[in-house]
Amino acid sequence: MLNQNIGAKIDQLWDKFWSGGIANPLTAVEQISYLLFMRRLDAMDRKQVEDAEYLKRQYKSVFKKEDLRWSHFRHLPAEEMLSHVRDKVFPFIKTLGGAGQSFSVYMQDAVFMIPKASLLVEAVGIIDEIYTEIERETKESGQTFHDTQGDLYEYLLSEIATAGKNGQFRTPRHIIQMMCALTDPKLGEEVCDPACGTAGFLLGAFQHILTRHTSAKLRHKDVNGLERGLVGDKLTDKRQWAVLKEKTFYGFEFDTTMVRIGLMNLILHGIDSPNLVYMDTLSKRFTEKDRFDVVLANPPFKGSIDKGDINEELSLKTTKTELLFVNRIVNLLRIGGRAGVIVPDGVLFGSSNAHKALREILLDKCELQAVVKMPSGVFKPYAGVSTAVLVFVKGGKTENVWFYDMQADGLSLDDKRQRVEENDIPDVIKLWGGRDPRKDTDRKAKAFFVGAEEIRGNKYDLSLNRYKEIAYEEVKYDPPKTIIKRLRGLEDEIRKDLDELERMVG
Repeated sequence: MLNQNIGAKIDQLWDKFWSGGIANPLTAVEQISYLLFMRRLDAMDRKQVEDAEYLKRQYKSVFKKEDLRWSHFRHLPAEEMLSHVRDKVFPFIKTLGGAGQSFSVYMQDAVFMIPKASLLVEAVGIIDEIYTEIERETKESGQTFHDTQGDLYEYLLSEIATAGKNGQFRTPRHIIQMMCALTDPKLGEEVCDPACGTAGFLLGAFQHILTRHTSAKLRHKDVNGLERGLVGDKLTDKRQWAVLKEKTFYGFEFDTTMVRIGLMNLILHGIDSPNLVYMDTLSKRFTEKDRFDVVLANPPFKGSIDKGDINEELSLKTTKTELLFVNRIVNLLRIGGRAGVIVPDGVLFGSSNAHKALREILLDKCELQAVVKMPSGVFKPYAGVSTAVLVFVKGGKTENVWFYDMQADGLSLDDKRQRVEENDIPDVIKLWGGRDPRKDTDRKAKAFFVGAEEIRGNKYDLSLNRYKEIAYEEVKYDPPKTIIKRLRGLEDEIRKDLDELERMVG
């Protein structure tokens, strides 16, 4: 999704860190993230000043001193730059968010580990080149800056050697957009991701709400044909902004490095006080329940956990994380709350008692609204696992389930993931908005409803192939006599050619 120049510069950045003595990929990405954060914090702060003037809002710069800005220290001599960033700028960014808030809490243990002035100077130069290229591409391609920067983060994170460990895969941003459209988080609701990683789902929900509150003239169509608008000019009350930025988004993650990267990601995108917490949401220490209006997640679905540490509130008798996390999501929702969660195909049809018990919960204690079957290449190059999106509401009972057979997501389904024309995402969202169980009954179509009683009769099997009908095109053949006549004519032609060839050779 990035152009070759940006990708090459990120590779160059990795090489500089490797040769500069930072060989651990996770350490490298964290240190690079700090520098990207410093660079974007300066630019974002200047942009917010301009936006505040345009919208006649008050805005107070986060910078206490001008010499803390990237635009200042990037011009310093090498050794002076290193000491200035290490001793002044880095301690400053650790205090952002205020005492007791998530960012300052989890940044307390953060360490600036760039050891050489030459490495810092080279890294600052490359990052400046990357953002110059992003700004150029934004103007030429029509993508938003945030989209291209999101691609930058995804590319950076894909370089981590441990990517995919414990089933942690980066969720592509356009899949997040689709899931936000299906669950439709709204202003005033509390949104949670119980395995938030770099906070992509929370960011997606934030941008979805902003789009809903941005005037049509300030919106644009993105590369997936979906409307986007990040100004939020219809939010004219300060209290609305305070609720959106401080009391809407909540994430939990059991990797402290990912917590810090997620916090930086959210702050860079305008969520000033993110609520991210270091916590294993499957463990006995986790106590949240019956609280959130919307849960969006792509939880780890690989392997199992220690049976002795599984929270007693989780009713499923299993150690498989892909089942336990859906159980956890049900418990996190308040009655009437809705969820969009990615699961591996095995959850849809697995035959174990725990698999069936989870599907019974989804159909009998929730309203399972949708199963969107995704193509297996969506998570490449991390993995080729086949997955689906489940959309459900806590409480009530399922009457009909909407299935969608998604064949393409706008990118090639190989490791390269290059943009292609085929893209079902706009169709998913369009049909979802106009779905009708009385009319959408054609099981040869991409989208159709199946009655819950039929699903229960099939041992709660939710695999799309169980219900989809294949449309076979009837092939019409010529009558046998016509075919024989055609073969006789062909035989005569061959005989003539052979006779001619025999005469030629003498």
